[in-house]
Amino acid sequence: MVNLKNASSPLIIAGPCSAESREQTIETAKALAAYGIKIFRAGLWKPRTMPGGFEGVGKIGLKWLREVEDITGMASTTEVASPQHIKNALKEKIHILWIGARTTTNPFAVQEIAQELRGKEHITVFVKNPVNTDPDLWIGAIERLKAVGIQSIAAIHRGFCSYEKGLFRNLPYWHIPIEVKRRLPDLTMICDPSHIGGKRELIHYISQQAMDIDFDGLMIESHIAPDTALSDSNQQITPTELNDILKKLVIRDNFDPSANLEEYRREIDEIDERILSLLSKRMEVARTIGKYKIEHNIPVVQYTRFERIIQDRTFRAKELGLDQDFIKYILEMIHEESVKEQIDLHNKNK
Repeated sequence: MVNLKNASSPLIIAGPCSAESREQTIETAKALAAYGIKIFRAGLWKPRTMPGGFEGVGKIGLKWLREVEDITGMASTTEVASPQHIKNALKEKIHILWIGARTTTNPFAVQEIAQELRGKEHITVFVKNPVNTDPDLWIGAIERLKAVGIQSIAAIHRGFCSYEKGLFRNLPYWHIPIEVKRRLPDLTMICDPSHIGGKRELIHYISQQAMDIDFDGLMIESHIAPDTALSDSNQQITPTELNDILKKLVIRDNFDPSANLEEYRREIDEIDERILSLLSKRMEVARTIGKYKIEHNIPVVQYTRFERIIQDRTFRAKELGLDQDFIKYILEMIHEESVKEQIDLHNKNK
């Protein structure tokens, strides 16, 4: 069983998104061990959104993880999504497992995993948040594991999926892990900045945010040659880069849980990011409409529709407790910019 709490420093779990070969796995692990990393992560069964991508090496990679432990003294962990995955992992004496975001979303799958782990109190399980923004689903997965006797459990915050694309691959929604921690105060909370950011240049920024909220640790994807990685190459960093990031982190010794100002500011930052993403999407749609108007010889501005929009939106604003004049001003500015985009398209097509 892993000691998930360390009063002096955060728990660090690092390793490649996927174990691709024995050489890549062991060389990455050796480099990470040289920097003092104690837990090595590598995916063996990769749930791909679309078919045709690299879906992992499967159970042969368990032997590589076993070698990692024997050679470096590190513990190792991999993702499991079925009872058979667990049987294979335990056969190779891999005693730290994690449940991925897609699996956490499915209570039936989590229950099957929990049943397979019944009576195996020595196992440590990490539970990633579900892909959708449902703290009860996350807590429910943790409770299912507790019900079968698993005591060593940590939650991993890897962000939440969104159709709208912006700065982050997965939106952080920091208030959700904070709410889970409030309801389960003894739970170890770990941040996965690799999956939240989706870009290696965001890892330090997100990691520092997690430390500022008093997270207990980080799970970061690290590959010996990230640019050639078979999966998620953009969000992986070398062991040396990981070490540099960890040295730059500021760990607050005197965290005051009653000081919520930074949490509120962080929530505002997230909302602003979503507003910007939505505005970008709106302008993209406006340009598409502009092209349609050019093709069908339709005037750029249609005043009747705009007036109807203003009336509808300001009425809705009042229902939401927003100042109608403020919302009208914002809508007029957005409309003006949309018209400008469409006029520019018309001018380019003359």
